[in-house]
Amino acid sequence: MNPNQSQNKPLISLFTAISIVVANMIGTGVFTSLGFQAIDIKSGFALLFLWLVGGVVALCGALVYGELGAVMPRSGGEFYYLSKIYHPAVGFLSGWVSATVGFAAPIALAAMALGEYFVGVFPLFNKTAIALTVVIAVSLVHSQNINIGSYFQNFFTLLKVLLIVSLIGCGLVLGKPQEISFLPAPGDLNLILSSPFAVSLVYVMYSYSGWNAAVYVASEVKDPEKNVPRALFTGTTIVLVLYLLVNFIFLYVAPISELSGQLEVGSIAASKIFGDAGGKIMSLLISFGLISAISSMVWAGPRVTQTIGEDIPLFKILAAKNTNGVPHYAILLQLAIVVVLLITASFQAVLTFLGFTLSLSSFLTVLGIFVHRFKYPDIPRPYKTWGYPVTPIIFLAINLWMLVFIFRDKTGESLAGLGIISLGLLVYWIAVRQKLANSKVNDENQSIIK
Repeated sequence: MNPNQSQNKPLISLFTAISIVVANMIGTGVFTSLGFQAIDIKSGFALLFLWLVGGVVALCGALVYGELGAVMPRSGGEFYYLSKIYHPAVGFLSGWVSATVGFAAPIALAAMALGEYFVGVFPLFNKTAIALTVVIAVSLVHSQNINIGSYFQNFFTLLKVLLIVSLIGCGLVLGKPQEISFLPAPGDLNLILSSPFAVSLVYVMYSYSGWNAAVYVASEVKDPEKNVPRALFTGTTIVLVLYLLVNFIFLYVAPISELSGQLEVGSIAASKIFGDAGGKIMSLLISFGLISAISSMVWAGPRVTQTIGEDIPLFKILAAKNTNGVPHYAILLQLAIVVVLLITASFQAVLTFLGFTLSLSSFLTVLGIFVHRFKYPDIPRPYKTWGYPVTPIIFLAINLWMLVFIFRDKTGESLAGLGIISLGLLVYWIAVRQKLANSKVNDENQSIIK
């Protein structure tokens, strides 16, 4: 057997694929957003139902992506799916956003948040320096070897889950119950149908983002036709359960009046459970949790860039792998973008319009399940979307509402996102022209040889 062939065999286990999904999803959102939801929603049942709805929507998306990942088991995510379902230009535009800022901006945000939480416990350090150190170190880990990256990812994801489970357990045992009901009460239905509930759902869905992470590394997953759908469903289900329990604990141990309007709801709840040291414990918990989130995005993002390089000659260098089968140039490109965003602190501006473009991409991908089944009715499908067509329709309906809301509420940022897409269209046109020119030269050379 050729050594290179053995190195290029899929190396990611089902457990690691699940870890990537869980790590991508659990970031700062679940520890911070409840306070803003509690400003207008005072019902324990309605608040938990909000997180349940967000989880169900994420599960619906994961079920659809599971079918697409099983029938097209290649890394690249939306870039590959949209290229095959609609047109290569549509796929490239999605990949363009992912390769430039789609992963880099969330990595920068998570790294800076890690720096802030870490400095809150150890104030002698500089938060930007901590952020830069972490992203560089994690990128170097993943640029060496897939097995090393797997162990690193699994360790920090498992640590994060154990810390969250410990927080939940300590909250139940040590926390003082508050006077709040988690059972349905009169008026809860009106709350669920209200504008504040709808607005809060946008931020809840941001906390659930990352449920599709396994599709970005599908080519490296062992038995992807089975394990990619399993990883998407299992990882999303685990996070849904953890999110419901964590928010239950926050409301269980801390008065809703103290949580309302506060960003650091995790620290407030921890102080109720552990005393004055609780806030620092929570800060360290979030810091460790963010390492696995950064790691999963550092792993997934370059695989999109790599697939673009494999399909479009203009970006061929980004498809290059080292002797261990790792796309090191793609990792270095993403790291360079993250470093620039951190040093210039421009990632906050990028994130304001990123939500619209990424939501549009996942919307088109889930819609693509209908198109794919229509275009390829006889293709073998190792896994079929459970609940089809209801599950994709639920996802599409809620995400369409979110897209309309985001565009209406943040028109400027949404137009900026469309501007980035337009720039990608220009790059695609240049790339296609070069590809056609290369094909013409090759054809002429073949004619001369003949």
